[in-house]
Amino acid sequence: MAKLKLSENNLQTEMLDHSLFRQIASLCEKHNLKAFVIGGFVRDCFLKRSSKDIDIVVNGDGIAVAKELAVMLDGEFAFFKNFGTAMVKSEGFEIEFVGARKESYNQHSRKPKVTPGTLEDDQLRRDFTINTLAFSLNRDDYGNLIDPFNGMQDLNDKIIRTPADPVTTYSDDPLRMMRAIRFATQLNFSIEEISLAAIHSERNRINIVSKERITDELNKIIASPLPSTGFKLLMNTGLLELIFPQLYNLKGVDYFEGKGHKDNFYHTLEVLDNIAKVTDNLWLRWAAILHDIAKPATKRFEAGHGWTFHGHEDKGSRMVPPIFRELKLPLNEKMKYVQKLVLLHLRPIVIAQEIVTDSAVRRLLFDAGDDIDDLMLLCQADVTTKNEYKKAKYRNNFELVVQKLKEVEEKDRIRNWQPPVTGQLIMDTFGLAPGPNVGIIKDFVREAILDGQCPNEPQAAFELMLKKGIELGLTPQKNS
Repeated sequence: MAKLKLSENNLQTEMLDHSLFRQIASLCEKHNLKAFVIGGFVRDCFLKRSSKDIDIVVNGDGIAVAKELAVMLDGEFAFFKNFGTAMVKSEGFEIEFVGARKESYNQHSRKPKVTPGTLEDDQLRRDFTINTLAFSLNRDDYGNLIDPFNGMQDLNDKIIRTPADPVTTYSDDPLRMMRAIRFATQLNFSIEEISLAAIHSERNRINIVSKERITDELNKIIASPLPSTGFKLLMNTGLLELIFPQLYNLKGVDYFEGKGHKDNFYHTLEVLDNIAKVTDNLWLRWAAILHDIAKPATKRFEAGHGWTFHGHEDKGSRMVPPIFRELKLPLNEKMKYVQKLVLLHLRPIVIAQEIVTDSAVRRLLFDAGDDIDDLMLLCQADVTTKNEYKKAKYRNNFELVVQKLKEVEEKDRIRNWQPPVTGQLIMDTFGLAPGPNVGIIKDFVREAILDGQCPNEPQAAFELMLKKGIELGLTPQKNS
């Protein structure tokens, strides 16, 4: 299948003259079916966004059409009986066929009862007017835009609006509230005022939606060019408190004896936006979201000093697994990566504020490993002060740390370093079974290397191991 190329002019003609749509139109005519391209693919064509997902609505059963199209394209065919839809996959495109339908909902489920309907019924059941746009694939009006809910006007005005009553729309399928905020964030659109008020009034309906679906939308918000837009909307509509209370709890400023602290919610959003400017790494963006997550739990007021958050990096790293578990995020290396960055996010800043020693940098390299570059990005993004003097000072100190990291890495090769003295070597050398002395010796050698008291070389490390073992009253084996 040739790649679709859409020019700014004659959009409908260029898109619908493509052989794929001509083939679908021909097959539907053969089966005496009316067919329409609808939804996100049409919307994204007007927005000049590439899309591989094509939705075809037919006024009847399009399963036979989908089967024949799969054969013509030498593609894959799948039928989803529960949803009454068929899917054809070919050369990266996913073409879904569905019969025009009406939907009705009950109070406790977002799964609708479906009955056959007209094209306008199908458009009315959709979430937003910009997703109701349809092109005809029929001989008598091929290529005509069908827009009964003024979706093109909302597309031009950059407005998210529901085709039906917004309260009903969001109550019927509460995931649409997340989708409204996601589209507003991705497209830099505004949510129409009545619709925004409806999200606030229906916010508690989000509790019937699975965590997996909520988090899928949340990740799309986080992956957007300016994710703070979405989080501010989530906060203002009351959804954030329901779906992500730990982040909601960062909001607000406490004052005592005339001293306050920065609002850690808005600070976190600044850090997230800073990260979004330099990388599309979703998990580094999650580290930005969670780097100060434990500040509410560690907040204390110290007389003569002010507000403190001692240990928030350690407690925050321990909060990462339960948050990931609650949000149905992956509990694998991605979680461990986020956990590591949360734990270490203050280390480069502390080093930058003090004398930059080889020992401190060596330990940072050892603890961060291959994630040191991402850690430095996070730390630089964490500098959100508006004080130009402080900002310049942090920037200069960071440059010193970056330079020192390069020097120590080249000299000591510590990144992803494994100490040359292993527990097995210690046991073989001294004829030991596993026990406390093995750990004591291993830790002693590792710390000596990290502190620069012993070269990072096998022979020097082995000799230090022997010395420490003898100090502990151990005797090397003759064959060691």
